[in-house]
Amino acid sequence: MPPRLYQRYRAEVVPALMKDLSYTNVMAVPKLSKIVLNMGLGEAVQNPKIIDSAVEEMTAIAGQKPVVTRAKKAISNFKLREGVPIGVSVTLRGERMYEFLDRLISAALPRVRDFKGVPDRSFDGRGNYSLGVREQIMFPEIDLDKVDKIKGMTVVICTTARTDAEGKALLRALGMPFRA
Repeated sequence: MPPRLYQRYRAEVVPALMKDLSYTNVMAVPKLSKIVLNMGLGEAVQNPKIIDSAVEEMTAIAGQKPVVTRAKKAISNFKLREGVPIGVSVTLRGERMYEFLDRLISAALPRVRDFKGVPDRSFDGRGNYSLGVREQIMFPEIDLDKVDKIKGMTVVICTTARTDAEGKALLRALGMPFRA
């Protein structure tokens, strides 16, 4: 069974975008290509156990095991050596990507206190959207009793859109709650 958001994309979003953006070919309509979740943990230099908890939480959020990112360069001011683990990252594609975006839009974002919508200025010029999340506990998969430290993360939604306007139209049609 395909994800709910993917079925909605095929049935409602593609015809609406073809009409709004005046495409003649279905293959020209922008679509999601991948979603990248990244959790940078600078404190892991002093406390390496933070990486283990971040891997567990990211696995629960994304539905697949993350990759531990390591420092590329040594920076003495930060007491950082080359090769030390400093974060976790996951790239979601296909069904998991649509499932995650559906959970983000319908379950996680509404749980944020005083939520007025996501900013619409976070596009990169090529139709990709970046969103910063301050607390990982907004996701319903995270058990609050097991959280030892509040960690932020970035969510990058990559699309095949060529411009920011096309990317914004795609995300708005998928249900992303932009600020009015």
